[in-house]
Amino acid sequence: MEHVLVFAPSVADVWSGSMRFTYAEAMTDPSYYAPLAKAAEAAGYTSFSVADSLIYPKESDTTYPYTDDGNREFLEDKEFIEIFTLIAALGAVTERIRFTPFVLKLPVRPPALVAKQAMSIAALNGGRLGLGVGLSPWPEDFATMGVPWARRGKRMDEAMDILRGLFTGEYFEYHGEFYDMPAIKMCPAPPEPIPLLVGGHSDAALRRSVVRGDGWMHAGGDPEELDAMLAKLTAIREQEGKAGEPFEVHVISLDAYTPDGVKRLEDKGVTDAIVGFRWPYIKGSDTEPLQTKIDNLERFAEDVIAKAGS
Repeated sequence: MEHVLVFAPSVADVWSGSMRFTYAEAMTDPSYYAPLAKAAEAAGYTSFSVADSLIYPKESDTTYPYTDDGNREFLEDKEFIEIFTLIAALGAVTERIRFTPFVLKLPVRPPALVAKQAMSIAALNGGRLGLGVGLSPWPEDFATMGVPWARRGKRMDEAMDILRGLFTGEYFEYHGEFYDMPAIKMCPAPPEPIPLLVGGHSDAALRRSVVRGDGWMHAGGDPEELDAMLAKLTAIREQEGKAGEPFEVHVISLDAYTPDGVKRLEDKGVTDAIVGFRWPYIKGSDTEPLQTKIDNLERFAEDVIAKAGS
């Protein structure tokens, strides 16, 4: 991995707005998503995160990178709705809240199809989409979709370039290692550019979020590790001459649950706090009632969102 110096000015220098809040709920009863999206919108959340999962292999040696023990069994029998289908349904029952895939497994999908899906969503819901994208940790996803696992990072880069080009609505052609496209255009173009938010904790993901993306999405973990990643982001942005450009930083942190903690995150350059109110990595079904979820998100809005920035 490339080593990155961490002495550049803070990304806080280019973020002057108040913290935005994303409500995260996944692996629950699919019938809960619409009332939760409406409740989150009414309570003042900016965004609603949507999880992506394609398949669950019967056998796999792969570990999950974002749990302490790497166990993946919590995913078995979870009811994941296809991500763009779910966003379209939720957009139809809301008016203001934005939807942020957390994250779409981009390189296992044809990028031109992803562009068409994202542009269609943005056209229907007034541009309320921040497209979180990342690498799938599962080789089985690639095998199932008929995509090679090797050089997946380079494939991801090319896919992001294609999305960026097609999102303009103008003629765009591409000639790369993995994709070759003549000049084409897609219509309708989004009402405004769709942000590409890159998920992942590796140095490559951090750099990709700056060089090809419009923001970064954090998946949780140790606070000291988060601080180190934020410092790397700052340094990369400075090195790439992008320190003064808008850049979204979406973070999972215990600091997000108090007004004082929110201020600390703002001082570090965090723009969006991702919050949830239960531990999702459990085997079996989510037994928490819908009303409890709504009560929790509303209580947080009263205790933190209403006070943040005041």
